[in-house]
Amino acid sequence: MYKYLLETAGNIHWMAWFARLTFVCRFLMGSVTILRSKPEYIERMANRPLEENHPLTTETSANHEE
Repeated sequence: MYKYLLETAGNIHWMAWFARLTFVCRFLMGSVTILRSKPEYIERMANRPLEENHPLTTETSANHEE
């Protein structure tokens, strides 16, 4: 069924190129952002899940059923 739909859709190679171009742009933007960030910021963000004073959720004990 999918083969029939793709055959009748015509020339859709531009969709593949658009997806590839979007991926490359997002990857480059992310890489530049990471490479330009300060090492102190990266270290702070890497240790953040290990710190106990920054809970991962905003739930308090009053929200839980007893």
